[in-house]
Order: sequence, then C-alpha cells, then structure tokens
Amino acid sequence: MASWQMRGVAAFTRLAYRRRFLSEEAGHRTLHRAKGPSTPPSGLAKRFRLSVDRAHGFDVHRLQAGAKPSETVVVYLHGGAYTSEIVPQHWSLIADIATRTGCDVYVPIYGLAPAHHGLQALEFVTAVVTSLTASGRRCYLAGDSAGGGLALLTAQATGPTGIAGLTVLAPWLDLSMANPGVDAIQPFDPWLSRPGLRPIAAAWAGGLELTDPRVSPLYGDLTDLPPLQILVGTRDITLADCRTLRDRLPLTSALTYHEEPGAIHVYPLLPVPESRAGRDAIVSHIRSCVDY
Repeated sequence: MASWQMRGVAAFTRLAYRRRFLSEEAGHRTLHRAKGPSTPPSGLAKRFRLSVDRAHGFDVHRLQAGAKPSETVVVYLHGGAYTSEIVPQHWSLIADIATRTGCDVYVPIYGLAPAHHGLQALEFVTAVVTSLTASGRRCYLAGDSAGGGLALLTAQATGPTGIAGLTVLAPWLDLSMANPGVDAIQPFDPWLSRPGLRPIAAAWAGGLELTDPRVSPLYGDLTDLPPLQILVGTRDITLADCRTLRDRLPLTSALTYHEEPGAIHVYPLLPVPESRAGRDAIVSHIRSCVDY
C-alpha cells in the first residue's frame, strides 16, 4: 500500500475511533451540529461540466463527463446518518463513477435532520427521479449508509420503470435498529453504535413509527426491485439488516451481494485497502445494467 494511503488509513482510524455515535448525548451533539456546505470541490470543475438547479426545492448537482448528456444517469444519495452533509469522500466516489461509466451523475442534496425529516427527503428524491425518467432518461440509483436506505426507499416508491439498477453501500435499512444480530457486531464496529443513532433516527422519522416502510425500507415492498447490489463490511452494524434484506428478497430478484471480511462502514469511500475493489464492483454493476 502506498505511503499516502497508509497515512489516510491512520488518519481515518483515529477519526473513526472517536465514536461520535457512542452515546445518546454524542448523537444529540451530532444531530445539532452546524451543517457545512454541499457544493462540489472546486477541482471537479476541471474534469466535468458542473451544473446545479433547484427545480424541486433543494439543490441538485450534476456532473457531466461526456460532451453531451448521457441517456442513463446515476442518481447518488450521500450518507451521513441523515444529519451530516455530503463530504469530499462522497464527491471522490461520485467523480469516479462519472469518469468510469460515462454517465452523468445527479446528486440531490436532501434536507437534513433535525430541520428536515424522512418524508420530505423521499418526496424530493422521488420527484427528481420521476422528472428524469419522464424526460426519457433511465436512472441508476446509488447511495451509501443513510443515502443507501433512501435510494432503496426511492426505488420502492417509483417502481422499476425507468430504473436501470440500484447499488447500496452499507444501507441504513431499519431506523429502529431492532435486529438482534446487531448485538454481536457492535463491539467490533469502530464507528457506529445504536445509542448515538437513536436520537437521530427519532428526528428523521418525524413522528412516524421507526418501522414505517416510508422511512425504513426493510419493511417495504421488496418485489419488482431493479437489479440490486449490496456491499457491506463485516465490522459494520448495518451488516445484520443487510443479511435480513438479502434473505427477504424474492428468489427471482437480481441480487449481487458482497460482504467484505474485516471491512468497516462504507468502505468503498474510505482510504482503506478494500476501497478499490469495492469501487470496481460498483462500476461493474452499473455497466452491467446500462445499455451502451
């Protein structure tokens, strides 16, 4: 591994082990932390045609890699426990997807908790996807962590028409986090734990039951989903619900499922050795679902 990557691993490990979600108090602090900017890093303007619009009430950024708009687009939904803004690691993966697939990538910047809640985000992202498909473009949905949960919710809400495929990276599938399998994984997850996520889940539900299928896709309709890819590490508490989702899907589902041994949360975004293989898998799945 290159020295820069080693430094990145060390820096990230220090960050991860701060355990921002260790306690409910820590979760409340994260929930009420000031939000940062959502604009793409300035360096992306040298590589892509960038644009932004607010046709549906929130910013939607677009990265266009080719000389003209692509027929199929990727809609990427960032993670951050529904309360943290998009960060450079997200933009790095988004840029990689645009470069290596040739697809335009749309990035809806949904409102975050506590000022916003799950039904607002689902309405917004669904409107973005519906508008794109109505214009004749196919959409491939992708997202990590909270964004992965929202991507699956969007696929459930819009149906398979016009949806080419779906990738979710360690998705937050159940706001209640009731799966007993979490108990065995949580001691080995250096980043996430139930106590700190509980106040965030309650804020995001906005008065709904945590198991309402409009905010927790594990309880929603799992039939007629587009080709689905799930990537998750084995040191990640989302693993328990990823396994449940895998097992609940109809046998006829087009599923690509991968557990990365020893990997932590959303590993394809991170400066860790497993990241490149994870990104390769994402790009390969998009290409397999897109008609060139």
